[in-house]
Amino acid sequence: MKHKMEDIDQLIKDTLSEEEAKFYDALDEQNVFQMLGGLFKGKNSWLALLLNIIIAIVFGLLIYCIIKTFDTDNTNDLILWVGGVILCFFMISMLKLYMWMQMHRNALMREMKRMELQISSLSGRIME
Repeated sequence: MKHKMEDIDQLIKDTLSEEEAKFYDALDEQNVFQMLGGLFKGKNSWLALLLNIIIAIVFGLLIYCIIKTFDTDNTNDLILWVGGVILCFFMISMLKLYMWMQMHRNALMREMKRMELQISSLSGRIME
């Protein structure tokens, strides 16, 4: 299966012009670190930066709640601090989940652009 995909990619590159081939190569599959870097590019880069700042603040609050949990002797206070720990975990996990969904959206958009490029290339060849 891997060999067939490489053959298909090579056939596509052979049919593209030099400019289209460069654009096609730029849309190549990314690893996780490149996807993370892609969150900080584009129109919503400010949102990714803001979410990371919020995650850092909530993580600090999480550490504070954990310390206070082990430092208290009163059961009611213990329940409140454990509730704070759980709330911080939920908040961090939901923000991280949102960022992973954004990474997935960016990957889908990149694949759609690849398909658009292939369709336009094929339609140009058919018109000739």
